[in-house]
Amino acid sequence: MQTYYYVLASQKFLMEEEPLEEVLRERTRDYHEKEKEIDFWLVSPPAFLEAPELVSIKEKCPQPAAAIISTNPQFITWLKLRLESVITGEFQAPSDTIPENLVSLAPASTKDS
Repeated sequence: MQTYYYVLASQKFLMEEEPLEEVLRERTRDYHEKEKEIDFWLVSPPAFLEAPELVSIKEKCPQPAAAIISTNPQFITWLKLRLESVITGEFQAPSDTIPENLVSLAPASTKDS
């Protein structure tokens, strides 16, 4: 089982009001330059919030939510300081209540043939 750390906020806040794309692009560039494996993901809306142990966290966050999930707690702490109005936490996966860590509740897109 792996521990995952997250910052959580409304989709509108993370994806429209904050320069998140720029932050993640810069972080990705830095990782590539250092030949470091990517250890963070943007998930919107995150399925892990459906776990019974995270119901109280879900209730605190405007919906629909978005999360940046990472295995690096220092990165999440840095994001918390950078973004300010976010919720942070952690969870372990896979588990009985969170079988997959990066699943989104968004419906899969379909193409018309």
